Amino acid sequence: MTYFFETYGCQMNTAESAALDLVLRERGWQAARDGETADLVLINTCSVRETAEKRVMGRLAQYAALKKKRPFTLVVAGCMAQRLGEGLKDKAGAVDYVMGTSSRSVFPLILEAVEQGGGEVPLSGERPVFAFSSSHLEEGQFRSFVPIMHGCDNFCSYCIVPYVRGREISRDPASVKEEIRLLAGRGVREITLLGQNVNTYRWEGAGGVLDFPGLLELVAREIAGTPIRWVRFLSANPKDFSPRTIAVMAENPVFCRHLHLCVQHGSNRILAAMNRRYTRESYLDLVAEIRRAMPDLSFSTDILVGFPGETGADLDETLSLMEEVRFLYAYMYHYNPREGTAAYSLPERVPETVKRERLARVIALQKKHTRELLESRIGMRETVLIEGISRKNADELITRTEKDEMVVAPGSPSMIGSFAGLTLSSLRGNTFRTKELRLCPGG
Repeated sequence: MTYFFETYGCQMNTAESAALDLVLRERGWQAARDGETADLVLINTCSVRETAEKRVMGRLAQYAALKKKRPFTLVVAGCMAQRLGEGLKDKAGAVDYVMGTSSRSVFPLILEAVEQGGGEVPLSGERPVFAFSSSHLEEGQFRSFVPIMHGCDNFCSYCIVPYVRGREISRDPASVKEEIRLLAGRGVREITLLGQNVNTYRWEGAGGVLDFPGLLELVAREIAGTPIRWVRFLSANPKDFSPRTIAVMAENPVFCRHLHLCVQHGSNRILAAMNRRYTRESYLDLVAEIRRAMPDLSFSTDILVGFPGETGADLDETLSLMEEVRFLYAYMYHYNPREGTAAYSLPERVPETVKRERLARVIALQKKHTRELLESRIGMRETVLIEGISRKNADELITRTEKDEMVVAPGSPSMIGSFAGLTLSSLRGNTFRTKELRLCPGG
């Protein structure tokens, strides 16, 4: 039997889709080239913004039309499935199974039902409990996500995540170590530790309490002598970023010199309304502290404009913060009301036209900073991980620096999955180009 996945949203969804993919392959299922021909289609959904859910509903309508032509099984998973539950079947009649973020344990039961011709999946009366998968490696990849936490306790006033992902759960460090060993054995070169808020990782065991910097030290020891040479982590909340985390990163070159540090806004008034629990000043102090410890580290961030009550002066504070930090890149978006969140009922909503205008100003400034920072890097010598063949030219390779910059280089497909040295020769758009690529000793 064949299957096809569509995955929307965050890196956690990507990791969880990879884990579900492994379950299917272990049962002997084969990946289909598209949803038009698959026996089972799984849509892993996102609920962070209303637009994400509308996109899924559009896809479900398309699959409903396809179902009139041929039979297949349609599964909806992820945050939207968690939020709407079985009610999703009423909204989109073509859906056969709904599998929320805490219900992945029923996936083998769904597959068994499909293999036997369909039917209801027997569920216990107990509330589903989230469990981490053993592996999240996408087939054929040299980079892999390693989830270390699930859920969030922050309850930022605009965010639906705590309601669809649940409260924070930290992963057993023994399980983290076991997955790292598995990935190293598969030749993985880079891992990214994942969580809605990785900084608050906390595991209490027989050996005492292990916090996030302690886990980073454990990971650094675990990958020593393995093919894995680079480690990243997402997402980090500024309010929980400890001095010890900075020290561990600075002392261990395995941690890439790039950090995604979500700021969301530059106005203290708006940050308080968002329930972010840090100030503009504390964020800038943290950035300065990190840069003192690692002067070569680059930053990226998330920026949310148009939050209820935001004024032009508030936006100016965001723009001035951007000028001070100078992010390498940013994920920028305007406020999207999510029913069930604290901000949904706030007055003084910003008109759509104003939100779009303010977002355009933020995007324009970020484009300027990105271009200036990238241009300043031309001529630099860098180590890159070779990720694959360029889609535009089969004679060129796509590579990535530890600062998360893309570099196109000439080279052979046999080099994919290796580390190499190069000089950033020129810039085309936001992608560097180089004239030569030399493999690092040991690949």
